[in-house]
Amino acid sequence: MTEPTEPTGKTAARRTGRGFGRVLVTVYGILAFAALGRSSYELVVKFGEAPVAYTLSTLAAAVYVVATFALAIGTPAWRVTAWITVGIEAVGVVTIGALSLADPGVFGESTVWSGFGQGYGYVPLVLPFVGLWWLWRTSRSTSEERTA
Repeated sequence: MTEPTEPTGKTAARRTGRGFGRVLVTVYGILAFAALGRSSYELVVKFGEAPVAYTLSTLAAAVYVVATFALAIGTPAWRVTAWITVGIEAVGVVTIGALSLADPGVFGESTVWSGFGQGYGYVPLVLPFVGLWWLWRTSRSTSEERTA
């Protein structure tokens, strides 16, 4: 499959929200919606029971919302935002996942990232690495365009 070209013959930058990126953005959107719904309920109704866990769930939801928009828009500035949010997501799910497995009561209650996202079918564990791969893959044509 050939890369799309501009009239000047240069390789066009690949957008993060096109092709496979549409599937990725859809999965991020679904996870953002689920995490936002869960964290909103926990903050309003149950915050006093486990404030650290529910704050972490809210942070995860915010990361998913921003990452969804950043990947969907895919302009250079949003691409940087996507690298940052997806990177935070990867570090968060690995760190929180490991801590929650080492000591299941460490946060009081489970978070979106507890047990490496077990409550969400491990999608939170796989998704950031797929997202980072996609950002890297689509950035290759962007960097090739800058050097041409």
